[in-house]
Amino acid sequence: MGDLAPRALAALRGADVVVCEDTRVTGKLLRLCDAMRPLMAYHDHNAARVRPQILARLRAGASVVLVSDAGTPLVSDPGYKLVREAIAQGSEVLALPGPSAALAALTVSGLPSDRFLVAGFLPTRAGARRQAIAELGAVPATLILFEAARRVPQSLAELAAALGPRAAALARELTKKFEEVRRGSLVELAAHYAAAGPPRGEVVLVIGPPAGQGEVALDDVDAALQEALACMSPAAAAASVAAATGLGKREVYRRALALKERERR
Repeated sequence: MGDLAPRALAALRGADVVVCEDTRVTGKLLRLCDAMRPLMAYHDHNAARVRPQILARLRAGASVVLVSDAGTPLVSDPGYKLVREAIAQGSEVLALPGPSAALAALTVSGLPSDRFLVAGFLPTRAGARRQAIAELGAVPATLILFEAARRVPQSLAELAAALGPRAAALARELTKKFEEVRRGSLVELAAHYAAAGPPRGEVVLVIGPPAGQGEVALDDVDAALQEALACMSPAAAAASVAAATGLGKREVYRRALALKERERR
């Protein structure tokens, strides 16, 4: 693993135990690095039971290395609770940073990076998700969200309807072979994934800060319609864009027909 920092590699090889989300995934990493060490699974489902065991090892003087399957430990995983309790009991905590999906997505998004909020995953329940989107919409900063690929079309539609045509970027499979970044307004992204279906892989969504609230710009509606019309009928494209923008279906359908007629001329 040429991209693994020497200090991180030394920590893995010298660990008394490597704590990780999935022992199968981390086991492959350790074999590739010639750093096979005892493994202990630690994740959302067993954290309350396993955390006291890890803390006991630290108190006994063991060297424990916490590894995440993807990205940086403590970001959207239970690692922070382990670190908090390790600090409380007087154990030394050191950071050996690895790839961060949030920062990588922010870097390639082209959106303001001087102030940003990593908001993690939106709630899965509809009411809680709408409330979370409304609260996040008022934050004067670039937003970084994680989302399950299968929920991307629905989440983008709700984000576009609530936040309007904010600049955004959807990045998937960051730092991997099939890395892809799609940029555009939330309206355009919502229309694209409504037509194309959910993307594959790990997804990070970056949304630009509010630039003044108001009506959805018609140029953004037309841009979204043009993308949707490339693979959908006018009726289907209008329904998709209307859902993403909150505009009336009849109005959007008229614009879709006008765009199709313009293309024929």
